[in-house]
Amino acid sequence: MSKSKLIKDVNKPLYQNIALNTMLYRKHLKMTQNELAERAGISKSFLAAIESPGNIKPCSLETLFDIARALHCNPGQLLSSPDATKKFLNISDSK
Repeated sequence: MSKSKLIKDVNKPLYQNIALNTMLYRKHLKMTQNELAERAGISKSFLAAIESPGNIKPCSLETLFDIARALHCNPGQLLSSPDATKKFLNISDSK
């Protein structure tokens, strides 16, 4: 495995935060993966990979910025704890 593809264990939770928060913001805005992918200028399959917290898919900062812009949020909000995001978006865990 090349050095550029190596993901440090310490960074894995941040990638998982990006995955979960992207999905939370997208669903809060009632957007499909297709809609978000189109607005962010990426493929739906790449977005689906980014949104999968169990299968970490690194993305560039440019992609992160494009996703955040499409979701009308600050890129830093995608890195925060999903619990903080749920609180910010007023999302309850109960169905």
